[in-house]
Amino acid sequence: MVFAIEEINQSSSLLPNITLGFHISDSCISENRAVKRTLELLSGKNGPVPGYRCPNHPPLAGIVGETFSTLSVPMARILGVLHYPQISHSSVLSTLSDKRLFPSFFRTVPGNTFQNIALARLMGYFSWTWMGMIISDTESGLKGGQDMKRQIEGNGGCVAFMEKIHLLHSQVKVLRLVQMIKNHSASVIIVHSEEVNIKLFLETLHQLNVRDKVWVYSANFIMASGLFGKQVWRILNGSLGLAPYTGNMPGFEEFLHHLHPSTSPDDIFMKHFWEQAFHCRWPQTNDTQSFSKEAQGENSVFCSRDQRLDKQAMSLFELDDLSYTYHAYAAVYALAHSLHTLISCTPGQGPFVNRTCANINDIRSWQILHYMKNQPFQTASGEKLIFDANGDAPATYLILNVQISPDEEFQLIKVGKLDPKASEGNNVHVSKDTIRWKDGSSKVPLSVCSESCPPGYRKAAREGQPLCCFDCVPCSQGEISNGNDTARCQKCPDEEWSNERNDECIKKVVEFLSYEELLGLTLAITAGLLSFLTASVLCVFIKYRDTPIVKANNRGLSYLLLIALMCCFLCSFIFIGRPRKLTCMLRQMVFGIIFTLSVSSILAKTIIVVIAFKATNPNSSARKWIGSTTPSCTVIFCSLVQVCICCIWLIQSPPFPEFNMKSDFRKIIFECNEGHTVFFYCMLGYMGLLATVSFVVAFLSRNLPGSFNEAKLITFSMLVFVSVWISFIPAYLSTRGKYMVAVEVFAILCSSAGLLGCIFFPKCYIILLRPDRNTRQHLVGKDKLGHKKGE
Repeated sequence: MVFAIEEINQSSSLLPNITLGFHISDSCISENRAVKRTLELLSGKNGPVPGYRCPNHPPLAGIVGETFSTLSVPMARILGVLHYPQISHSSVLSTLSDKRLFPSFFRTVPGNTFQNIALARLMGYFSWTWMGMIISDTESGLKGGQDMKRQIEGNGGCVAFMEKIHLLHSQVKVLRLVQMIKNHSASVIIVHSEEVNIKLFLETLHQLNVRDKVWVYSANFIMASGLFGKQVWRILNGSLGLAPYTGNMPGFEEFLHHLHPSTSPDDIFMKHFWEQAFHCRWPQTNDTQSFSKEAQGENSVFCSRDQRLDKQAMSLFELDDLSYTYHAYAAVYALAHSLHTLISCTPGQGPFVNRTCANINDIRSWQILHYMKNQPFQTASGEKLIFDANGDAPATYLILNVQISPDEEFQLIKVGKLDPKASEGNNVHVSKDTIRWKDGSSKVPLSVCSESCPPGYRKAAREGQPLCCFDCVPCSQGEISNGNDTARCQKCPDEEWSNERNDECIKKVVEFLSYEELLGLTLAITAGLLSFLTASVLCVFIKYRDTPIVKANNRGLSYLLLIALMCCFLCSFIFIGRPRKLTCMLRQMVFGIIFTLSVSSILAKTIIVVIAFKATNPNSSARKWIGSTTPSCTVIFCSLVQVCICCIWLIQSPPFPEFNMKSDFRKIIFECNEGHTVFFYCMLGYMGLLATVSFVVAFLSRNLPGSFNEAKLITFSMLVFVSVWISFIPAYLSTRGKYMVAVEVFAILCSSAGLLGCIFFPKCYIILLRPDRNTRQHLVGKDKLGHKKGE
């Protein structure tokens, strides 16, 4: 502040012909003392006289201070009532931005609101989500701590604990706090307190050897090497801290270097500092008696007027962190520029009543206050600043890293910059390679309650614990998470499915019974072979059509049945391959009608067998049913009923191809939707009814005379047929996709093969291998033949 005032007084452009002076009062970190000193400054008396100002006292332009927010609050209440400008260089309590309560308060340092945002974003930048907080047991600490906690939790972090601390706390209470921190899982601790409140706390940390924590300090904490001993700084090695942006102060170090008690005889601090710096005793005067008693007790050597501040003595000024020094410097310039604008007012163009200007010989505090609001100013180095509507300066912070070198040298390294008002993603700039953590490495320490959940997992909160404490649960099938720490898994679209790692949706496999796969190819080859076999049997029957075994039991029905069975085998090809609209409409209809034709033919053959043996008696009424009319009518009528069922099915609800995505979530089943399944089961039921009737009729006539009784063959074939289709129904209902189609094709082939084998193979055996048995006598039987001869 002294440097800034001297610099302004020597300037020819700023406040020319005006000399600034100053008066310094020490509050001793006491609210009562701060209020008392404020009233003394206002009254111009040694004692506080509210509302009174000594007329002989030089005009009071404004007050720079206080350092601590808890002291600035009562000062600002008094100064606000009297409209005296107050500029603090380090009070950060966000409440002080309320102009209704503190209308004359300004600050060159950003308020807590911006600092809380800055710290929360710094935590997010290093991916720290689990941290503790230590706050000062003051109004500033409590409110700032709550605001900071809210910001951290809003950014996805968790505050594991928030403990208060104060310089008046007992050692037992501090020891309990240190023990708790030592045993806690949080490895990052935020300290939101002035340095005076945590001195005992840091010393206790050293005594208990707590070295595995990363300390992050708010801007309230001034990091200067002389505050604590070297042993304490080892605890803080690798810690980070925020500091308000520091501009340039050209000539400041030279100003410090040329300080000397002889050139500043009225400076009550200078002689005391000189005695401490050079371990000597300055010649005594009454004014300095109180400041030299300590030096007299320790040193008997008098200080020399030739002594000058060398490099070692300069370190006592602690030039590592000049953040608050710079803001005190800027506060003086803010007042100076306001005064300069005030005295530069052109008469008749002033901002006050009747466009008047202030009287330079009788400046009022409220007039200076008017010019400070929204009045830009700049320092000697040309850096421009302006107070916003709340009296706050631009909120930009430096990120500092405490580094203790192997030779115990304290270093405060600027490792980044943070601007809370910048856009998301551009507000934090950190040189990670420049940072040195506790172990001397540049690898960022980890501070989380739970390890990060990898892709394919989601976070599941633990009951009764903060959101940062969670378990990693694998995503369910059909759901994915393709990022770390995903709160919920994302469901894949209907046409996609999750991969094995559940971190990506992949296209579902489209499944249908195709010729390219083994199952479809096997069924197709089997159907082809059985069709060829049926055609071969038909050729045999045509070639030996005049033999007794072919002529027996209606030769035409045998041909029709063989053709129908061959078509049954061939209709299997409609079921295999990619479903299309035409094939979906035809396959069940063709299958139902052809199988009904086959079963109708068997029923007709059975009826003919029964009628033939019943009509052997010339007087039997069954003789009128002998002929081609009865079997033809039977086949036509039975088939027409099935055709009607199929036609109604096609009209009411025809089958169609569709992609079934619900039956199996892992794949898409390309299938034929049968429409109303009631028609499908009606078709099967009617076919089963015909087969049952054929089976019953054949079973009842199984004991008819003759060496070759076709009723027995039909009985056995119908038993196979009915057994296959009864087994088919539960198998069909319990499968999905291509296997459901394969089951139906398998049932078609088995039932058709059963009919072919049971009815026609015995006849082919006789025709081809035992032609000696292919005679009428053998078919009718000896007993029956003799009976006929007798007749």
